[in-house]
Amino acid sequence: MMDPGRIIVALDFSKKEDALRIVNQLEGVIDFYKVGLELFLSEDGEILRILKKKGKKIFLDLKFHDIPNTVYKAVKSILQYEIDMFTIHSFGGTEMMKKALLAVKEHSYKENILPPKILGVTVLTSIDERELKELISFSVSRETIVKNLAIKAKEAGLDGVVAGASSIITIKELCGDDFLIVTPGIRLKDSDLYDQKIVTNPKEAFDLGADYIVIGRAVTSNQNPGEVLKKLFT
Repeated sequence: MMDPGRIIVALDFSKKEDALRIVNQLEGVIDFYKVGLELFLSEDGEILRILKKKGKKIFLDLKFHDIPNTVYKAVKSILQYEIDMFTIHSFGGTEMMKKALLAVKEHSYKENILPPKILGVTVLTSIDERELKELISFSVSRETIVKNLAIKAKEAGLDGVVAGASSIITIKELCGDDFLIVTPGIRLKDSDLYDQKIVTNPKEAFDLGADYIVIGRAVTSNQNPGEVLKKLFT
């Protein structure tokens, strides 16, 4: 039986009304939600405040990637929303990741609260081996890049990474069982791949060692999202 507390539902919408419709439909089923760039920009922090008032956990997936000081200030700006997890791009480098961690430590100490988890994005699950070869002129495998970025994220003090199912075992072996892995690209039986290329199903992701999985349109596009998820728990 799957633990519903380890399932994060992605609110991939532009309007808070659509997002909250899903949250209301999943009341008593799911308490952890991902807010991405589209919803955050269109609704600002209001959607985060509403989710918190409803007692929900928030995974803010904005994938910060900039010079270290800019990321430091950006992280400071989002911590007011009492988020539980957020993302930065590991490709931003060690110094950038450390500055994000510093921002979290300063805020948590000042407010005397538990710090949110910081996750490093490795390689997007929408990018496969073929596309990587087009982007990078020298020969290097997708798994090698993911492995190296995960190690750097661990060394920088991050809590974990966002990584596809194919990388879970390697990352756990290299970084330890306490290093969190959040796995996107989750698809249910007969669901559309949309723009994802590195995909798996919920059971396989957890069997491989994922700590959390993110499910989006495979659930939210269904007329009865609660029933779809409940089938996973039985």
